[in-house]
Amino acid sequence: MRLLIIEDENDLRIALLRGFRKLGYLADGAADGVEGLELAQINSYDLIILDLNLPGMDGLEILRAIRETDWQQRIIILSARSDFTDRIEGLNLGANDYLIKPFDFGELEARVRNLLRRSFVHRESVLQCEGILLDTVKRIVRTAAGAVVELPPKQYAILEYLFLNQGRPVSAEELLEHVWAGDDVLFSGTVKVHISLLRKKMSEIVGYNIICNIRGAGYLLGKEKEQG
Repeated sequence: MRLLIIEDENDLRIALLRGFRKLGYLADGAADGVEGLELAQINSYDLIILDLNLPGMDGLEILRAIRETDWQQRIIILSARSDFTDRIEGLNLGANDYLIKPFDFGELEARVRNLLRRSFVHRESVLQCEGILLDTVKRIVRTAAGAVVELPPKQYAILEYLFLNQGRPVSAEELLEHVWAGDDVLFSGTVKVHISLLRKKMSEIVGYNIICNIRGAGYLLGKEKEQG
């Protein structure tokens, strides 16, 4: 999952970036409103954490600009403005949530997870496919029998994204955008390597391939249909 954190307080922005990256999220940061809006418009983010008191452009201006063209983008306002009217204005302009500073990082991360689940068809925290269960809260993969499947962070992130997008193929470019920072990886071959390792691991567990390669479309989670 890819986040954008627009926050001008340097220490707080760095702490949030470190905290979310440690949990396995991809996270970009912006120190002012102009840079933040530019990043929001040129990249695809699963969720934006937005401060209000920003140099260059106020957070509410950014919110208005995003909502002019995109009502699907998940946005959490993070602000020292505790006045009730500010919260009402932010929510009326289209923010999905509003958290007042100071705050607990655990609460913020829980709200992020909650909003990300709402972004997809599946609302449950535990997703299932072909006898494999993936807990998006505990970030654990296990079999129906309860055995935990150990996966490196990138492979887990790929599997989680495929689980959240069950029913449609996910392209290598989309995985690069949401599992890797798009400008940090130069070749889609990186995705192929990780997919190959993940596919082999899951095949050993369930006995058949559950990550299908749909030519020209991408990767689809589910049992490969037999030809004939």
